[in-house]
This record gives sequence, C-alpha cells and structure tokens, in this order.
Amino acid sequence: MAITAATRIEERSVEAVAFAMREEGLDWVSVSADGLRVQLDGTAPDEAARFRAISRAGALVDGDRVIDRLDVAEAAVFTPPDFALEMLRNDDGISLIGLVPESMGTGAIVDDLEQLSDGEDVMSMVETADYPVPEGWRPAVEFGLHALRTLPRSKVSVTQGRVEVEAVSESPEERTAFLATLDRARPEGIEIVLDISAPRPVITPFTLRYVLGPDGGRFEACSADTIGTRARILTAARSASLTGDASCEIGLGIPSPRWSDAVELSLGALADLGQGTVTFSDADITLVAADTVARDDFDSVVGELDAALPEVFSLHAVLPERTDTGQPEGPPNFTASLAEDGGVNLSGRLPDERVEAAVLSYARAEFGHDAVRLATRRVEDLPEGWPVRVLAGLNALGHLETGRVRIEPDILRIEGRTGSQTAVSDISRLLSSRLGETANFEIDVEYVEELDPASAIPEPQECVDRINAILAATKITFDPGSVEINESAGEVLDEIAAVLPDCRHVPMEIGGHTDSQGRESMNERLSQSRADAVLNGLMARNILIGNLTARGYGESRPIADNGTEDGRETNRRIEFRLLDQVAAEDAVAAEPETEAPARPGIVPVPRPDRDQE
Repeated sequence: MAITAATRIEERSVEAVAFAMREEGLDWVSVSADGLRVQLDGTAPDEAARFRAISRAGALVDGDRVIDRLDVAEAAVFTPPDFALEMLRNDDGISLIGLVPESMGTGAIVDDLEQLSDGEDVMSMVETADYPVPEGWRPAVEFGLHALRTLPRSKVSVTQGRVEVEAVSESPEERTAFLATLDRARPEGIEIVLDISAPRPVITPFTLRYVLGPDGGRFEACSADTIGTRARILTAARSASLTGDASCEIGLGIPSPRWSDAVELSLGALADLGQGTVTFSDADITLVAADTVARDDFDSVVGELDAALPEVFSLHAVLPERTDTGQPEGPPNFTASLAEDGGVNLSGRLPDERVEAAVLSYARAEFGHDAVRLATRRVEDLPEGWPVRVLAGLNALGHLETGRVRIEPDILRIEGRTGSQTAVSDISRLLSSRLGETANFEIDVEYVEELDPASAIPEPQECVDRINAILAATKITFDPGSVEINESAGEVLDEIAAVLPDCRHVPMEIGGHTDSQGRESMNERLSQSRADAVLNGLMARNILIGNLTARGYGESRPIADNGTEDGRETNRRIEFRLLDQVAAEDAVAAEPETEAPARPGIVPVPRPDRDQE
C-alpha cells in the first residue's frame, strides 16, 4: 500500500511539473522521477532560463526534492563591430567621429590633419575597439585622408571597402580638376563614390518648352534644379515621344519644389492629346493642342491635368479652331464613369465654379469622398437645366455597380451593370420625376446575378467548409503548454477573419481538441482555453462574434490513433462546426440507453402422434 501511494505521488509530481514547464514555454526541460524526488534534465539557452525552470519546479514540490541536472548553452561568439570614420572639413577646421580598430589608433590621423587646419584644432570624437583590422580598411582610410587634403570643403565617410566623398567646388573647372586628382589616387578593390558639386547659375524665369508633332517631340528649352529632377523630366519626355538626345540646364530659381511633378503631368497630358506644345514660365503653364484634337478629348485631358497640378501652378489651355475640315464642333457633354473599384471619374463641361463645387460635393456624398476624381472644364452658354440633368444622372449612376452616364443637350444615356432586379424601373422613375415626363433618356442596364447581394450569401455548410479548408491547409498550433496565439496561428486567424463577415448569419462552434496525453480534466481545460483564445483572437480582428461559441472537448473526440505521434498531432486541433449539428449530436448523446426488447423464444407446437390417428 505504501509503495502504491509513493508511486502515485511520484507520478503526480512529474505530471504537475511537466505541465508547468509547458505552460512557461520551457519545452527544453525533461522531467523524470527518482523516488520521491523530481529530476530536471536539459540544456537551457541561458542562465536566466535555467533559474526560471528550477524556481517553477520548486513552487510545485518541495525544493529539497528537486534535482537540478540542467546545463546552460555556451554564449554566442561576439562578432566584430562595423568600423566607420566620418571626417568633415570646412572653414572652421576639421572634425572626426566614428569607431576605428584600436591597433590603428587616432593619434597619427590627428597629427596629419592638424597641418591642414590653419592653426585650428582637429576635433576628434573617435572611439576604438580591440578587434582585428578588417580587410580593405587601411587603403580606404588612406584614400579618405587624401580626399580631405585635396578638398577644402568636404565630408568624407569611410567604411570597410568603401569611401563616400561629398564636396563643393568654386567652379565647374575646379570640379573637373578635383575629380581627376581623386581618380588618379583611387585604390584597387575599394568602392569610391564622389559627389562634387559646382556652383549653379540662377535661371529666371525658370523655363521649359516641349513641342510634340507628327514626327515626335523635342525640347526648345528645359530647366531643372537637380540631377534627379532632370532625370525625371527626360524620362517623362521619352514617354511623350522624345526624339534624339536632350538635356536640361540645372540651376537655381525653381518656382516650386514640385516642378518635376508639374512637368511630368503636363508632358503626359500632351502625349494623350497627340500633338501640341506645352510651355512653362515659372508657375504659369500654357498648353496648346493641335487643331485636329477632338473637343471631347481636349476637355477630358485638360480637366484631368488642371485637377492634378500642384496648387501653385496656373494652367491656360487652348484648342485652336479647325481650319481644314470645316466640320462643326461636337455638342457639349458631361460624363460620369463608375469603375469596379468604386472610383468615379467626372469629365466634360460645367457652367461655372459654383456648379462645379456643387457637383463635386454631391458625387462625394453619393460615392465616397476619396472615390471621386474631377476633371471638368468650365464653359459658358451650356443648355438650360444642365446642372439639374448632371445631378439627376449622378443619382441614377448610384443605382449601378459599374457603369456610365453621359449627358448631351438632347439626351441622357445611362448604361452599366447592377445586382438589383428593380434598378431599371427605379432609374426610370427617378429620371422622369427629376427631368419631367417629356425628358429624353435611354437606359441600357444589365442585371447580373453575381452582383446581387442576396445571391452572394453563402449557405451555412459552405461557411464551415471554407473555414475548415483553411484549417486543413494550415493548422492553428500553439506553443507547448501555451494558450496564447503565436505569429503562425495569427496568420491563420487572419485568413479565417476574411471569411467570417460573409457568414454572420451562421451560428458556429469553435471546438478545441487535444490528444490523450495527460489527465483528462487537464486536457479538457487546455482545449477550452485554446478554443477561447481563437474566439478572442477573432474578436481582436474586429470580427463580430455573436454567432460564435467556444467549447473544449479535451481528448474525448479523437479522429486518429493516439498511439502514434502522427495520430496525436492530428487529434490536437481546432475545428469549426455548425451549432445545429452540435446540438443534434448532444441531444443524441443525452438520450438514455434502453435495452432492446427481447425477441420471443421459439415455442414448439405439439403435433398429434400420427401413429395414434
């Protein structure tokens, strides 16, 4: 009896300590028993982890019963630091800052540089570290010192195998001489980056003119403030059919930091028109299209450009009258297009700024503030009632998923796709009431069942299948003994959270399951905690969880053999099920078992003795 009690105490002690190790994430600890003593084996990553394991075990059993057989992993070998030296030279002297190998020191560097500072002290804030000198460091420092001696106003940054030099010259000729001197001293195997600038002329006005004809485009003038700006302008010009070589003068006097943005947009607009010229004089832009450009295209391109230009720039756009065909100009129009992503483009003509503001405000209220892009032109003498027809068209467009409304003087046309079976009749009633019964309009709207919200609602079983398909591809796993959502489990919850908004109408259960290792009650608590963790993780992702419940089943519902590691891994799972299905199974399980009525035995029927008949 005493042996049995001691054995039971031994088993419970090992079980409690092993579970505590898993809860603390100390899965490197192996727990065994030696009589009534608990023995800890394993290799701790550091001394703090070893102390934590011993302390946790001592909190569950008497400290005298804990045998510490834990090792501590050897500390990682320290890697050398990244050495760097930055040297700055100007009229005030020379300053040094950085980290260099101790064997090189800084005394020789300071002594050498003091001869260049015209009596000023060399300020050194260099630190040293006792590590070997890295390969390429000495020639890089020597070249850096040579550059500092050559350039009166400069900054030299030295790292292993690389030297970066920034300097200012007095003239383009001096810049050329500096570059030649440094190039001759360039050491082998060292990457050298030279950024030596020369004075820039003042350009006034800051001018650019680009001509695009049938044979391509060319610059008649081009100004830029930096090399990067020049590169952006030339790239945009190549997209606008630039022919031959071109360059831009770099100078001072730029009217806006967004000069390159304005030039890129204007060259893109000119390319869309096909032919014409664009001229910049500081912040004033003149865009002249060829007389062959259609009025509708001109209105659309100019409207988009005017809306996109930075605020400081002013656009004047001209479409010359046609002189070759004698054909009349097309009728005025207004177009609103609704894209699949919800974006709305407004183009065409509006009478004045007040109407333009009203149309923009109405469209933003209908489709969303950030979804609307305005690219209209202000033109006088539009037909009577034009603003009313524009607003009615936008209202009608709001009944569609995608589509377009186009307004001309004698007709309003609307076309597109919708998920509402009553959209056509709704739009017809709307336009009749807004424009009058005699209004002329055309409706070409297609009903698409896939766009109908009612047809998009998934069936309950479909919701469960979609979620469990995610879990089949990547299981929700927990760290040993833990109930916290780790990074990999969080990624799976992100995928499930993307499905659940379409399944708010489906009551579901989040079931937690374990293998058969450990006590049954402990496994049931662990599975419930993990199911709760999944539920809380979904709530943290802003998912409404009113249709979800969490339940821990412990080891009671295995789906594989607990006698193998693969089987136990399969049994440790999170599973989604329909709540109706769960309730039905629970009801069947709750019914009392009754014995089947015994079948009546076979009773022989006496027959008359034939011999006595």
